[in-house]
Formats: sequence, structure tokens, C-alpha cells
Amino acid sequence: MLQATDLRKSFGGTAAVAGVSLAVAPGEIVGLLGPNGAGKSTTISMLCGLVRPDGGTVTIAGEPIGEDSAPAKRRIGFVPQEIALYEDLSALGNLGLFGALYGVRGAVLEERSRAALELVGLSDRAGARPATFSGGMKRRLNIACALVHDPEVLLFDEPTVGVDPQSRNAIFDNIEALRGRGKAIVYTTHYMEEAERLCDRIVIVDHGKVVASGTSDGLRAMLAPAKVRNARIEGAIDDEVRAFLGARGLVLHEEDAHGSLEDVFLQLTGRQLRD
Repeated sequence: MLQATDLRKSFGGTAAVAGVSLAVAPGEIVGLLGPNGAGKSTTISMLCGLVRPDGGTVTIAGEPIGEDSAPAKRRIGFVPQEIALYEDLSALGNLGLFGALYGVRGAVLEERSRAALELVGLSDRAGARPATFSGGMKRRLNIACALVHDPEVLLFDEPTVGVDPQSRNAIFDNIEALRGRGKAIVYTTHYMEEAERLCDRIVIVDHGKVVASGTSDGLRAMLAPAKVRNARIEGAIDDEVRAFLGARGLVLHEEDAHGSLEDVFLQLTGRQLRD
């Protein structure tokens, strides 16, 4: 449904994206992970047509994104990292405005607006203004605004930043329901547990390039097998056993010999802090 091929973008001579390719099928969630400055936001901006690439292509069901008025853009819903709502309009008013921008009118707009509010659990707040909402409620309304024109492709840019655990789980449920409806979804996050829970495949980018791509299990299996030694320890694993292993440079993985997705991420992108 969504195909990006060899995307490239530079700003002032600095390459922000240097050849990113990815594909998303209907009913699939693809995670886009990377450290700060890796090129994620620029990639997302090119995927939804907000930024024109210097090179490469983006197509929706084979149709190029193209110019600002390209029909393919109507098939995309974008949930930005920053809340994008009109605080003084009601929740239903916000949905009406966003739907109208996509050419949805009349009874169809009313029906889709109500359905979007129901999906995100805000039906009872249809007449309330976002100015009175909690952060989590605003995030959920933001998602509803991206759904009101019934897009086939959805782009989520870190949608759970700053929300409470209940709202976070509600957002997860929303996204999984959308996958069940056959939507093609790109999901960016800094939280590895989110990627492991939601994503069918994960694309890791760094320095503007794809450094790894695959399922969570497949990526975890990439951790250098030559450095892994399996041993069975009978009896209790106490401090003395741990000290014995540590003195010999051995690391004990009691639950998973392949390590975590975070281990893979740090091995591929490094442990140095990024600003």
C-alpha cells in the first residue's frame, strides 16, 4: 500500500536522509526507530508529502504522492508528535473541520466523525472543547482527526509522548483495531516495548540510512552469535555464582539468550548520547 524507495533529503549541504526505503502492506504496522537526528522526522514528512524529497519516490497503491494537490495524499492520515487541534472548537467541530479539508461533507462527515470519536473513546465528549481535555484525551482526539476521512495509510509520529498509562494503552488498542481494519501503518517511537508490542516489522535508521530491518525476533537474533555461549547451571544462581561469572567476563542472560530489542538498537546505533 505504501512504498518508499531510496528517499534522500539534504538541508544546507547536510544529508538528513540518505537512501531510506520501506514498504507497508494493508493490515501491517511497520515501526520506524532511530536515535535523535537519525532522519525519522524527515522521512515521515516525505512519506506524507509535507517535505519534497531531493531524490527517491513515495507511492500509495502505486500512485505517486507528487504535488500538493495530488489525489494520493487524500489516502493518508497523519498523527503528528505535536498536538494539532483547535482548542476553542468542540471535539466534533475539530473533526468536522479536518474532514472538510479532505472534501468530506454532509451526512458522511457526521457519520465518520461519530465513528472516529467512538473508536478513541470520546463519544461522550463530542461537544466539549479540547481546552478542557487532559493530555491523553487530546492525543486520542488527534488520532480521531487523522481518521475522519477514512485513509488507507496512517502515519503515527510518537503518539504516546507525555500521556498517562491508561491513555497509552487506549492508543495501543486503537492502533491494533486500525490494523484489524486493514490500514497500513507506520509508527515511530523511542520506546522499544511499544515497537515489540505493536509492530509486525521494524526498520531501524541511523545517520539517514536503514541499518536494519525485520521482525522483532529476527532483529534480536542478529546479536553476534559468536559471542554467546549457552550453559546450564543447576541449583540456585546466587551472588557467588554471579561473581564467579563476572570475574571471567561472562554475562548471565537468565531469560533470553538473544538479548532485547534495545540491545540490538544500541549495538547498531551506538551508546553515545544524541542531541
